[in-house]
Amino acid sequence: MSSEQQGDRVIELNVPMITRLEGEGALVLKAKEGKLESVHLKIYEPPRYFEKLLEGKHFTELPHIVARICGICPIAYQMTAVRAVETLFEVVLPDSIAALRRVTQCGEWLQSHALHIHFLAAPDYLGFDNVMGLAKRYPEEVKRGMRLQALGNDLLRLQGGRSVHPIGLKVGGYSALPDPKVIAELVERLSQAEVDCQQLARWIASLPIPDDNQTFLSVACSGDGSYPMNEGKIRVSDGAEISADEYPTHFIEHQEPHSTALFSLYRGKEPYLVGPLARINLSFDRLHPAVQTLANDLGWRFPSHNMYHSIAARVLECYYAVLEAKSILEGIGTLTMIDAAVEVTPKAGQASWVTEAPRGLIYHRYELDKEGYIKACSIIPPTSQNQARIEQDLITSVNRFGLDHSEEELKFYCERLIRNYDPCISCSVHFLKLQLLS
Repeated sequence: MSSEQQGDRVIELNVPMITRLEGEGALVLKAKEGKLESVHLKIYEPPRYFEKLLEGKHFTELPHIVARICGICPIAYQMTAVRAVETLFEVVLPDSIAALRRVTQCGEWLQSHALHIHFLAAPDYLGFDNVMGLAKRYPEEVKRGMRLQALGNDLLRLQGGRSVHPIGLKVGGYSALPDPKVIAELVERLSQAEVDCQQLARWIASLPIPDDNQTFLSVACSGDGSYPMNEGKIRVSDGAEISADEYPTHFIEHQEPHSTALFSLYRGKEPYLVGPLARINLSFDRLHPAVQTLANDLGWRFPSHNMYHSIAARVLECYYAVLEAKSILEGIGTLTMIDAAVEVTPKAGQASWVTEAPRGLIYHRYELDKEGYIKACSIIPPTSQNQARIEQDLITSVNRFGLDHSEEELKFYCERLIRNYDPCISCSVHFLKLQLLS
């Protein structure tokens, strides 16, 4: 809906549902006399109360429940929960299990990034409303994207048992050992996927990516010397290093009236970015040398403060995921694979952990009793952390773009900007502060 007055222009842009997003969100923009008054990513999906649902559940049920938060990145929720509990129980994982977990996360990154790049983002840069139009003009490019996504799903199945809501991950390891025949087949496909990733990168580099530089904070796991996935502290581009236990004192949540997901601000005052661009900004030098070389050959320089370089970051992480998974699976035979899991002994206490989902940092905190039953928990997904950054970006970028454009142009501009963050709205709305007044 929109309205205009003669003389001074009044813009009231209300997009009730933004297309090509995971979940349901709306755009509301208001401007008057050439000035932007407000612009919001309105998240209106009903809360899903996962934290409350987990209370009273045994730790053995935890991975299966949190996997239901998201069908695109269930491993990220499982991995964060499992690692938090393992920390509390003082579980020491063998190298083989830690390595296989990295392979599982590579699969999730690959399938999620390939989906976003081809189905959600690329149509924006090539003038199509959806992937069907894109596929008619670029059939081989879309087929290549589907191959990469399918490979990511099969890497998830290797130890997850299935690609959607996997069931193989547990506290202490996995439910079963990997099949050597399946590993050999995956290694062969990963070798072929290296070429696909290189070609994908060159194709994306040829697209008309907007140049929109602005200042923002990047936040990601530190990675303990490796490229960040599921280990290490939290790194901030201002130089801070924060442990998972310290997360709530540095990243403060609050409720906004237009969102059923909580907003998060760094030290209570500053929006920040999580996700692939934040990871590469902080850890470009930890990528495989071949990935760094490809980026440099294409003229992609990091750290970057052009938010639209997020698509380049996703491409590079696809290539990284392929190389990392291949390297681990080729060497898995040299690791000791006696048991799929180690024994665990429950204990009472509290524990926190952070990992990297495809869309960025996830924080979990759990309080368990001595028998391993959950007394309380907190789960903070990446999209809710990015909300404040998205709205800050909308304000900055729309003012730069100008309000003298048509409402259809403003609509497309804002929707493309939001899609660039790849928000997973259904993940973000699992919690809501509710106050009942009598």
